[in-house]
Amino acid sequence: MSDIADYYDLSRIRPEVQAKLRLINEMGRDKFAPRSKAIDDDASFPVENYRDLAAEGFLGLCIPEEFGGWGYSMYEYAMVGAEIGKYCGATALTFNMHNSSMAWSRFMYEMPNLTAEEKAAFAPLRERQFRRAIAEKAIYSQPISEGGQNWTSKPNQTQCRKVDGGWMISGFKKFASLAGYCDYYTIVCTEVFEGQEPRHEDTMLFVVHKDAPGLSVKGEWDPLGMRGTNSRDLILKDVFVTEQDLLMPRGIFNKTLPNWPHMMITLSPTYMGVAQGAYDFMVDYLKGKIPGQPPIDRRMYATKRIAVSKMYARLANIRALWWQGFSEAKGFPTKAEVMRMYAAQYNVMEGAAEMTAMAIRTCGGQSMLKSLPLERMYRDSRCGALMLPYTSEIMEDYLGVLALYEMDELDTAPGDEGGARNSLWRGDAGSIRSVR
Repeated sequence: MSDIADYYDLSRIRPEVQAKLRLINEMGRDKFAPRSKAIDDDASFPVENYRDLAAEGFLGLCIPEEFGGWGYSMYEYAMVGAEIGKYCGATALTFNMHNSSMAWSRFMYEMPNLTAEEKAAFAPLRERQFRRAIAEKAIYSQPISEGGQNWTSKPNQTQCRKVDGGWMISGFKKFASLAGYCDYYTIVCTEVFEGQEPRHEDTMLFVVHKDAPGLSVKGEWDPLGMRGTNSRDLILKDVFVTEQDLLMPRGIFNKTLPNWPHMMITLSPTYMGVAQGAYDFMVDYLKGKIPGQPPIDRRMYATKRIAVSKMYARLANIRALWWQGFSEAKGFPTKAEVMRMYAAQYNVMEGAAEMTAMAIRTCGGQSMLKSLPLERMYRDSRCGALMLPYTSEIMEDYLGVLALYEMDELDTAPGDEGGARNSLWRGDAGSIRSVR
């Protein structure tokens, strides 16, 4: 199995981060990988993996040090997520859901466009969630998708209405990863008012406890890949929340998220890890070093060596762009940085499927057996390009539009009718529009 020194410039990584990346590899080899087959077979949630991550402090990865976390940057989080993905894609993908909730509270609070009053209102809300994650080892889910639409294309159909003492939330979330296994759900919803059409400007985020009255988990989970994410349906019927349950104050989400677009590519570390895991398996298989398999040396075949060289070259290309994209993650990026980010997302999500397919072809028929991990990686890898809001098709469109049109032309570029490009970064041209 690969080491981080095989593909990272360690001079650009803090020593304490290197130590955690190597710890993840140790945990992955000894614990995550041996459990991955049963998790996939049964579509069961990786409970034991989460216990191990919590015991080592990884649930506080993005939480500022002042609250007991590690204060990792988005760039550092991405590397951790990718290392987990080498061993268990479902664990890495759900781990992102938890860390995204922490990251939103962390990085949106630090945005320079917030007023002093907004930060003062935000501070106690984020501290409450940070303390829970550290003291309780609480796991957060971040269900946003509602099925059948890009959640940035029109206001969330899950809605909240003001009542005495707070709000009532009612709605439905599709593909709610960690459903039934997390401690808190971060619910993105639209506040609605009598006589007014729902608007993106009225998006609200609340933190709802798993045992809140009116909240339930329904349906079966039997997908092609990422079977351990347990992404069942989340139903909310008159779930009561108060001001203290806000993840962030009213208006902050729409004011900050459009100007922090890298926040929407945090699914990609998982698939970067899956691609690396497929390459690592292929190399060990050709060397005859797979536990439980005959020690057959297949390296003498020129066709195998050429395939490995092609796969390495493609993988190195993908990782270099991906690493560059995350190293530039910040609020108020430039157009060039956003285009590199979109290109990184596209290349990782398409490249992971290419890498696993190439690994199967190179290893041969035996690698299709479910007793070996490559078949699972192949299925897991196919899911990445489908995930909103940045599917492969959307990335192709966004890259083309940003390349061919000036910023002041984006709103009139052909194809924008009907909200098809509502998650497109638009810089200073329209911060609210870019999440509409």
